[in-house]
Amino acid sequence: MKHTLKECIVEKKTSYIPIWFMRQAGRYLPEFREIRKRNPDFVKLCLNPNLVNEITLQPLKRFDLDAAIIFSDILMIPYGLNQKVEFKKGIGPILGNIDLNKIININSTDFIKKLLPVYEGIEKVKKNLKEKNLIGFVGAPWTLLLYMLNKGSPKNNFNFNKINKDKFLINKLLKKLEEVICLHIDKQIEAGADTIQIFDSWAGLLPKKELTNYCYVPISKIVEHIKSKKIPVICFPKGIGENYVDFCSAVKPDCISIDYDIDPKWIKEKLKGLPIQGGLDPKILLTDKENIKKNIDKYLNIFKDYPYIFNLGHGVLPEIKPETIEYIIKLVRNKN
Repeated sequence: MKHTLKECIVEKKTSYIPIWFMRQAGRYLPEFREIRKRNPDFVKLCLNPNLVNEITLQPLKRFDLDAAIIFSDILMIPYGLNQKVEFKKGIGPILGNIDLNKIININSTDFIKKLLPVYEGIEKVKKNLKEKNLIGFVGAPWTLLLYMLNKGSPKNNFNFNKINKDKFLINKLLKKLEEVICLHIDKQIEAGADTIQIFDSWAGLLPKKELTNYCYVPISKIVEHIKSKKIPVICFPKGIGENYVDFCSAVKPDCISIDYDIDPKWIKEKLKGLPIQGGLDPKILLTDKENIKKNIDKYLNIFKDYPYIFNLGHGVLPEIKPETIEYIIKLVRNKN
């Protein structure tokens, strides 16, 4: 019988360790870089169903992975809400000014129409994917709100009080984001996604007292919505440290993805059986084989006889060699 990622999450099977990688389709693969050279407009690339299909499947042609994750971007949602989104080489995403009225009044038909090529891409991938899971994904409300208001990555430019000052704007935007995130998830599921991951990439920037309002409550509504579709949901609230435990009890995801700052032993004891994914620092993949093996063994030994999905504590870095990914997969497979 074919073991699956879903089996690990839903049935909490521990006899097999599924493996996939965040950002497994993309920058570190020479075949992706070839496509990227010919397609400099990243948003247009995400809206090309044929190329989305090709890019999503590239890592599965190379590697023995248990799941494909659709090639897309969390910022397709602001794009669907008519905010200007572009990606500048060496800078990252740049977003245009917010017209709240326009955003609030965009209806679901128009939103879906703008993102239709994304769903068509998923349909194509599903047709070509045999016995593997297909992961669809969304950004969490807080992370999307932050990009939309900050008009770019908050990496070097973040001030919570500045973001938090216009409560009216924030509440309106959050409500709209919850609504369209659920819509975007529905369309991905209809197109063939059988697992959903929610990325709250900037949850770690929130002050502890604000986590409930901006992280737990909005995500728990979305998780509830996904569960009503009988689809498993993985959450990745990156950077929240010890608050991972509160997150899990408030949000109740089917599986939690941990970042590289989380002590795997500690989280395993705290979560008492909730499936766990990831954890390994992607930077370790830039070191020698011996060090890579030592760190992978650490995770595999800690999560022995526990429902665990092997992944990283963030995405595959552009400098990582495909041979390293191959090596890691072999190590994990040898444990199965």
